[in-house]
Amino acid sequence: MSNGLLLAASMLLDAALGEPDWLWSRLPHPAVLMGRAVGWLDRHLNRGAAKRLKGAAALVALAAGAVLVGQVVSWAGPIAEVLAAAVLLAQRSLVEHVRDVATALRRSVEEGRTAVARIVSRDCRHMDPPRIARAAIESAAENLSDGVIAPAFWFLPLGLPGLLLYKVVNTADSMIGYRNDRYRDFGWAAARADDLLNLIPARLTGLLIAALHAGLRDWPAIVRDARRHRSPNAGWPEAAMARALGVALAGPRSYDGRMRDLAWVNQDARRDIGPAEIEAAVAVLWRVWAVFLVFAIALGLIQHLP
Repeated sequence: MSNGLLLAASMLLDAALGEPDWLWSRLPHPAVLMGRAVGWLDRHLNRGAAKRLKGAAALVALAAGAVLVGQVVSWAGPIAEVLAAAVLLAQRSLVEHVRDVATALRRSVEEGRTAVARIVSRDCRHMDPPRIARAAIESAAENLSDGVIAPAFWFLPLGLPGLLLYKVVNTADSMIGYRNDRYRDFGWAAARADDLLNLIPARLTGLLIAALHAGLRDWPAIVRDARRHRSPNAGWPEAAMARALGVALAGPRSYDGRMRDLAWVNQDARRDIGPAEIEAAVAVLWRVWAVFLVFAIALGLIQHLP
């Protein structure tokens, strides 16, 4: 079976079932196993001299292991590939976590803070409703790229090994790709590799969001805002989402008790937002997912043509 049809089946399975608690309460999720591998390498290699070289070696080991596992599972047949890929896609879980923030915020600000703290790393204790909504929408946009479009994108040319390679690099970046004293050198390779692997998917995600909501009319403004973002990739889906919803995103926020004066995205748009805008972002997630699903099916059918 072609990679396009395998991916389509995986996307549908993920959308239908998401992350079943009964399974992952009994078995470690593959992402958890990846995290453990990254943590082990961090504890044993992130010390002494030549940290950048050690970090690069750790990333090579992780990547080789991921590709090997992906190839072994692929040899087991298309059903195994579909199941594995569905586990590593995150559309249903992303939608549920983002929608939970809207539901919680409708009940109370405190419940909204608790819900959004599960999906963002910034300080949430003193957030007001608009800040809660912005954080949820930004997470939705970024994770649409990182958790759905990027792994699906790499599956199409490289199959399950490509998807696993992307996921392990992305996991490593989320754990050690920080510019602080501990990880500036050891996590350098992981951060740069993640930037590279997300280069096309992030822009593709932004392009899909924009095309589905403003017919690319806002693309020049999206490009301008994306280039001002602190991340070379996250700004593209965030800027597109901001324009699609007609809201301002990003702006000042607090990390570890310290305010950071970050640039606004779509700065002249509405800032007084809440649950309704979060739910509108969820609808955007499903539209982009549906278009990519159709693309995967079409590509798969073309691959089967004589």
